[in-house]
Amino acid sequence: MTEIRTPSPRRGTNLPRMGDFNLTVILDAIRRAPGGLSRVELAQIVGLSPQTISNISRRLLDQRLIVEAGKEGSGPGKPRTMLRLNPGGMYAVGVHLDPAVLTIVLLDLVGAVVQHARITTPSGAEPESIIAIIAAAIGQLIEDSGVDRTKVAGLGVASPGPIDLKEGAVVDPPLLPGWERVPLRDALAEATGLSTLLDKDVTSSAVAETWAGGPSGAGSFVFMYMGTGIGCGIVLNDEVIRGSSGNAGEIGHIIVGPDGPLCDCGQRGCVKSSAIPQALVARAEAAGVLVGARTDRSAPAVQENFAELCALAYGGNEAAMEIIRESAVLVGRAVSAVTNALDVDRVVFGGPFWSCLAPAYLEQIPALVQENSATRKIHGIEVVGTGVGEDVAAVGAACLVLEHTLAPRSQRLLLEG
Repeated sequence: MTEIRTPSPRRGTNLPRMGDFNLTVILDAIRRAPGGLSRVELAQIVGLSPQTISNISRRLLDQRLIVEAGKEGSGPGKPRTMLRLNPGGMYAVGVHLDPAVLTIVLLDLVGAVVQHARITTPSGAEPESIIAIIAAAIGQLIEDSGVDRTKVAGLGVASPGPIDLKEGAVVDPPLLPGWERVPLRDALAEATGLSTLLDKDVTSSAVAETWAGGPSGAGSFVFMYMGTGIGCGIVLNDEVIRGSSGNAGEIGHIIVGPDGPLCDCGQRGCVKSSAIPQALVARAEAAGVLVGARTDRSAPAVQENFAELCALAYGGNEAAMEIIRESAVLVGRAVSAVTNALDVDRVVFGGPFWSCLAPAYLEQIPALVQENSATRKIHGIEVVGTGVGEDVAAVGAACLVLEHTLAPRSQRLLLEG
């Protein structure tokens, strides 16, 4: 009989000059244990010596990143002191730049939202104007929260792709005219005075799931982002995969219906041209499901029209529901292609349009993915909604800061130079 093995926890290293990596390994282990861990349990989980565990725990306590949270134990022996994250030990700001709405959140160390704000993205506004709006909103958010600004570790920004990760620039995203190579990272860093990171919204969403999604954010999974566009974030063995330029997960041109609408890439039936909200709204208009003059094609208008389509679908309009169901089949085909390529255990759906799609998608897609899985005789593939919520990209943007500062990453083991 083949032995089934559960994924191994991250292992630390006792090699010299690896203190920072070991610190993040320990912090990550504590973070993943909601009830906390004792020093003895930490030594067993991460493979470090008791003395190393004791030294690093003291360092984390001094930095107020963890706290001693009572004693636990039964039977013979001394009760063990439990270590848990200190929610107020560090904070981070996250911004999601979406063509329809700007979302800003302030997170504590455990990934809980402390303060939240939303602003409709001004249609046709210059990037400089929108950046100024974001910067002002960030300052107001921190002030309203009452959090000591010195405890804010930085600012994370989630943007539609493609992005230039090295330069921190947004590179001509859909439905954001004028955003051609806009240096958003540096502009916001200068405007806010906060150390700033930029990543794609789909990748940020995957990061959010690993930090605040609970069981759905563990192991190997893809995050299917349902927003103005469609893309996926990739997590393999608890590590977020970004690709060589930071643009992994651009799945919009997977063909899901060869006879489908013509895409701007020149192919027919791409999931981008067939199943994003803009395409579904256009289909509903052509079928007479959405009636009335609809000349406004801006992202906020698409969001409003799509909400109307979903309300009709779940209100008993069969034609509207059929449009949603057909899109579920198309997206299910794209998901199957991705899961077969990456061999993951789970698909997590989320994003600003997910709440409208969830009932129909969760009814159809799990069976489609399982039926088309190349590994169905070896393991199943779970299909779930995000454990973070509608603001997953903004939460993920803030988690970028926490991940960059605190998460164990293989890059930390590379020697400088």
